[in-house]
Amino acid sequence: MASQCHIEELDPVLAAARDCVMDVGFRRTTLADVARRAGVSRMTVYRQYGDLPTIVSALLTAEMVALIGKARDEAAHLPTARERLVDAGVRTVAALAQHPLYRRVLDLDPELLLPLVVDRFGSTQRAAIELVAEQVVEGQRDGSIRAVDPQLAATCLQLTAQSFVFSARVVDGQPVSDELRHLLDAYLRPST
Repeated sequence: MASQCHIEELDPVLAAARDCVMDVGFRRTTLADVARRAGVSRMTVYRQYGDLPTIVSALLTAEMVALIGKARDEAAHLPTARERLVDAGVRTVAALAQHPLYRRVLDLDPELLLPLVVDRFGSTQRAAIELVAEQVVEGQRDGSIRAVDPQLAATCLQLTAQSFVFSARVVDGQPVSDELRHLLDAYLRPST
């Protein structure tokens, strides 16, 4: 996977954390396991990241940003910012729903995600919201996205998209991508 290669080039600690989570899940991964796989001391890992949740958060954020970047690149040929945003959003949701690391966390440690759905946004979600808000502003400039606060729109889009990611097993095999595309496009389209 391209994002995995990117992580390995960027940070061996994140690559080691990904491997540990893939092997045993988040709950059974330790800072010592990550340090051993990265070939560094625990103190080095601790100084660089502080604790395991911070490492995993950085890992998930790096993976998410890479997926969004890839989806944006694939949608770059579309004529309007709204079309590019919608297409990239649908692509990102599809990629996340099948992403091995995200699937592993959902399979082994789904309760760890509950606070990110009902209490607060995590750093990964905040990073995605910032990237989407930039695209909303771009669409407002070209007239393809309605007048709405970009942060609010990005937050609403994030909530919609994450519901499709977290519910991927529920709708497995059903053609929901077209419905998601319609939802996102209708939400962003200016009134006529």
